[in-house]
Formats: sequence, C-alpha cells, structure tokens
Amino acid sequence: MGYIDGFVMAVPTANRQAFIDHARGFDGLLIELGATRVVECWGDDVPDGKHTDFRKAVKAKDDEAVAFSWIEWPDKATRDQAMARMDELAKTDSRFDPDKNPIPFDGKRMIFGGFETVYEI
Repeated sequence: MGYIDGFVMAVPTANRQAFIDHARGFDGLLIELGATRVVECWGDDVPDGKHTDFRKAVKAKDDEAVAFSWIEWPDKATRDQAMARMDELAKTDSRFDPDKNPIPFDGKRMIFGGFETVYEI
C-alpha cells in the first residue's frame, strides 16, 4: 500500500490565490520525484470543537482559513528518496526560492506527518 504525507496549516484568507499559485509552482516537483498525487484543500466547513479542532491545532486566527494537503506516494521508500533529493534541490532549484515562490502562510504553525496506509477502499 501507499504512503501519505499530510499537512494542516493556517493561511490568511487574503492569501488564498497565493496558496494556489504556490502549489502550482511547487507541487509538480513532488510528482517529478515520484509522488502519485498531490491534493491541496481550502477549509470550507471546519467547525470549532469543544476540546480540540483543526483551527486550534494550527492556532488559526480569525482572518485565516485552515488548509489541508496531502501527498500520495507509492511507498515510504520513494517518499524517503524524494525527501533526500529535495534537500539537495533546495540549494539550486528556483521552486525553493522564497523570492520566486513565496510561502503564503506561517510555516511554524503547520502540522505535518507521514502515514502508512493500512486500509483503502
């Protein structure tokens, strides 16, 4: 089964198009490195919870939306190779240049992790 990298972040609502543009400028690299699919989502129905929720997890402010993204990989080995390659590319590939492809959110409040697929239908 595949492997998934998942991300949740708070993005200023004014930066919605910048978020999409950033994805267009960067996500193709992930496909080049072996990802089978990259999905970028903009929060549409993200309720406040009593104890925890997506907004609390990323400390979203009133003028921010929650974005949820994931990368599908064929397996963890492909993902690990891609991450190692990205470390190398970060030094030379313009898609990593914040002046040419600025990150439209506070990366310090992004949560992320890698997940082994255990069931799929």
